[in-house]
Amino acid sequence: MKDLVHARVVDNLARLRLGHVAERVDALLSEAAKKDSTYLDFLDGLLSEELASKQRKRIAMHVQIAHFPAVKTLDDFDFKFQPSLDQKLVRELATGRYIANAENVLVFGPPGVGKTHLAIALGRAAVETGHAVLFVSATTLLAQLARAEAEGQLDAKLAYFAKPKLLVIDELGYLPFEKRAAHLFFQLVARRYERGSLLITTNQVVTQWGAVFGDDVLAAAILDRLLHHSHTLMIQGESYRLKQKKRAGLLGSSAASKG
Repeated sequence: MKDLVHARVVDNLARLRLGHVAERVDALLSEAAKKDSTYLDFLDGLLSEELASKQRKRIAMHVQIAHFPAVKTLDDFDFKFQPSLDQKLVRELATGRYIANAENVLVFGPPGVGKTHLAIALGRAAVETGHAVLFVSATTLLAQLARAEAEGQLDAKLAYFAKPKLLVIDELGYLPFEKRAAHLFFQLVARRYERGSLLITTNQVVTQWGAVFGDDVLAAAILDRLLHHSHTLMIQGESYRLKQKKRAGLLGSSAASKG
């Protein structure tokens, strides 16, 4: 009789799509018996385990959908190496409240200071708080928009990039935009304006964006929409890659050979 009840419980848990606790029910029962848990405590523990399992699976799935190029978290970020960075603001952004308000984040800094790391980490934090995220480099974004336009699918591609609550665009400004590409970027920014958040990393200060987009008027229109509801992060420290080379003695050797 006991075995029949056990089998029925496991089967019912599976039917209710509570797969994690269906697999763990024996261990949970054993643990509850050792603790002499009440029925309510046992039920609470069982449901908590299932919810935690579903949350882990949801995060894993949405991290995959986001197309992050690497695994980076805020816990891995070396704030001591970049003291110019406003850590309090970064922690606030990690709550995802700016996304609920369709606000933007612009991360400025020279190459190698951790902009991409920060963008991935904030993107992952957004996933963990329940937001849909998509990560794309600026060059890939523009190539996809240009291809879609050539194939008569521009509206569909703009809709694709407008859909996630947070769109992360990495490395804006490393290469200047062609005129048509700049107009395509403006269309995307305009479509997301006050509807979804953008997180953009760039090595160019805003005064140089006219050169990046090849048009001062267009750059002003883009900046107007990006900066209207925005948060700005500035990283002015040394490159992590140069730091690693210094530790390895590579820069010292190079300097010595030049001397």
